Amino acid sequence: MSNAFAALIWWVVPAVGLIGALGYVMWVTKFQGKFQQETQRSVGQFKRFQDSLRDSQARDGATSGAIITTAAVAGSDGDTSDDAGSSN
Repeated sequence: MSNAFAALIWWVVPAVGLIGALGYVMWVTKFQGKFQQETQRSVGQFKRFQDSLRDSQARDGATSGAIITTAAVAGSDGDTSDDAGSSN
């Protein structure tokens, strides 16, 4: 291997690495804004979905509150009968 070829390698390899690194940085900064916008949009859609579920649960809870209370009272009777069978 000649000295000129060795010198060329020592100059070309770092230059290609530097150009590649700069290209990568430019590519990342270009797409970073787009990625953040898409992420924010997805988070916003998910929050709207959660809010819609909360709203529907609030509506369902307001209309079926008596049923839940009745089921809770019936469930407590069943718990007492289980305790009566156990020895303390």
